[in-house]
Amino acid sequence: MCGIFTSEMGDVRIEKDLLGQREIPAEALYGIHTVRALENFPLSGRPVHRGLIRAYGAVKLACCLTNSELGCWPETKARAIEAACREMMEGRLDQHVRVDALQGGAGTSTNMNVNEILANRALQLLGEAPGRYEQISPLGDINLHQSTNDTYPTALKVAAIGLLRDLEREVVALLESFQAQEKALAHVVKIGRTQMQDASLITLGREMSAYAEALARDRWRIYKCEERLRVVNLGGTAVGTGLAAPRHYIFRVVEQLRSLTGYGLARAENLIDATQNTDVFVEVSGILKALASNLFKVASDLRFLSSGPLGGIGELRLPPRQAGSSIMPGKVNPVIPEAVSQAAIQVMANDQAVTQACSLGHLELNPFMPLIADALLGSLELLNGACEIFRRHCVEQLQADEARCQRNAENSTAMATALVPLIGYDQATELIRTLLLQGGSLRELVLERGLVTGEEFDQLISPETVTRLGSPAKKESQ
Repeated sequence: MCGIFTSEMGDVRIEKDLLGQREIPAEALYGIHTVRALENFPLSGRPVHRGLIRAYGAVKLACCLTNSELGCWPETKARAIEAACREMMEGRLDQHVRVDALQGGAGTSTNMNVNEILANRALQLLGEAPGRYEQISPLGDINLHQSTNDTYPTALKVAAIGLLRDLEREVVALLESFQAQEKALAHVVKIGRTQMQDASLITLGREMSAYAEALARDRWRIYKCEERLRVVNLGGTAVGTGLAAPRHYIFRVVEQLRSLTGYGLARAENLIDATQNTDVFVEVSGILKALASNLFKVASDLRFLSSGPLGGIGELRLPPRQAGSSIMPGKVNPVIPEAVSQAAIQVMANDQAVTQACSLGHLELNPFMPLIADALLGSLELLNGACEIFRRHCVEQLQADEARCQRNAENSTAMATALVPLIGYDQATELIRTLLLQGGSLRELVLERGLVTGEEFDQLISPETVTRLGSPAKKESQ
């Protein structure tokens, strides 16, 4: 029986393990394994990702329901364990997972923290005090027919699928906002730039369409990621052989988890492979890096096009979100694209961490699963937030400075490029040389020399012409 004692910590209970004993706050849902992890791993200062905790609740519930089918417990005990698992799955026990996000042991500390919480919560539901493990044991009951090595990676995949589905929705919303801007800005002719130099004319709408297309590819990649994650090793226990688990349990437990989550999960055909090899997380992380790369590029473009606004390009107006300086009055910075860029950089860094951690697995197990989980789920959460704020606080409220776009275009070498089909490259080059020496307007210079009519010039720089694919074929002489 577990007794309650008074110490400097207040009311405590004593728990024992292989290495000795520790005092635990009497009403705490965690136990001695969690306390040792708190002593051993004061690393990141970050908790285990809440998505992983809730996914762990789903995994433990699937295991509980399968063990109940096997008749492992009396009905009252089974229902208490089931109820505790459901509470964790619903996020009501998040605060009791105390271990650091980074830890040694391939995630054993997280699994044991979860086991202790579920055992003690089930005891409470039965009207018993926490710590009475002779009635419900963290290891003997909650972890029955399981190992960290199959529950942790399965929980990670479940958590990742949920966040991927959220991310897909955010990417779709963001690309649709760019598509809306494509239509709204279709009439705005501006300078197209290559290598930061004036190139040829384009419209703001076409620039927006390119951003939308890039995001459409990201959306498809993210959608396909779920196929990579749906294969799990639950039932494989320690190394994928199913050691200590009944065959009925092994064949049934993933079906339970599939039913609980609504995800198309499947048991790996080769459980040993699925236990020791983590390359799927490298693949998924790489796809997240691709999205991060696109977000960074687009955010950088918007910052560039909105620069100034008076002393820079200033062709786009970003929505003002907050004062930009404590010393320079009136300064408003592009804080949303800057924040999105920082999130993207962090995702790229996380991808490097995932890649290294996955490549350093040894033999039958990867000991660095906590780092993989922390980096992968962190990237998913960052990208979800970045896409949302980019859409709501920036892209949806973008405006063009149409007068600035027109003025920049009329005073640039890009205008001459539009004339090449009519007057040739050499004569267009001579016009630019003259313009750079004398100043003035290219339109006025062209009309003065009688190279084209005013109507022809305006047609050459119309939105319809600058966005047309190629140039119209010249009529053959009769």
